[in-house]
Amino acid sequence: MTPAVDVAKNAKVAYTLHEYTHDPKAPSYGLEAAQLLGVEAARVFKTLMVSLEGQGFAIGIVPVEKQLGLKQIAKAAGVKKAVMADKDDVARVSGYVLGGVSPLGQKKQLKTFIDSSALDQETIFVSAGRRGLEIELSPQALKTLTRALFAPIAS
Repeated sequence: MTPAVDVAKNAKVAYTLHEYTHDPKAPSYGLEAAQLLGVEAARVFKTLMVSLEGQGFAIGIVPVEKQLGLKQIAKAAGVKKAVMADKDDVARVSGYVLGGVSPLGQKKQLKTFIDSSALDQETIFVSAGRRGLEIELSPQALKTLTRALFAPIAS
């Protein structure tokens, strides 16, 4: 499987895997997942990496239909500025390819923030570590597994 699935399995949290055939021409990995899995986009979350001013990298997890608010994640992290991480840094630091970056099973545990809208859902979907594979779990389970904080980081 993937490191992300191994993390959930080893932690013995309730989860469900969902697989679909990824179209390389799809303009949005996350919206594609929502459409092909037949779930509301508000339940499918994307994993984004930012560089925090003087603090290294962090992860923001937001609904696929929204954008990550850089000012909001900087505020949540207690820094003045955040910028999107370079795609080469994302692959190197996380161990995953773009479009398949999971918040679970990354090479190094980074500060992680989940948009507080996740708390409105019984379960949410995040990448399970490769394009075309999503893991469904409760927001609280994701928080526990990633040692995340909930914060209003989507815009």
